[in-house]
Amino acid sequence: MSKMKLECHEANHICDKNQYKEAGLWEKVRLTIHLIYCRACQKYTKRNVKLTKLTKDPKVETMPASDKELLNAAFQKELANQQ
Repeated sequence: MSKMKLECHEANHICDKNQYKEAGLWEKVRLTIHLIYCRACQKYTKRNVKLTKLTKDPKVETMPASDKELLNAAFQKELANQQ
């Protein structure tokens, strides 16, 4: 039974490995058992899954280069006024 038991830091490591498809079957089984009774690791796993989904399908819109230049100019002007 001691081979089945995981500490949270080990479970989090396996969760990270699982996210990148690097966890073996035995690790997945141990992680699943740990997640049955550990709420903290359940939350960690949910956040990990959400992060993976966000990175695979980012819906990020970037600022146009012209707007960046205007913002930078305004910042430099304000910075010069502060000195």
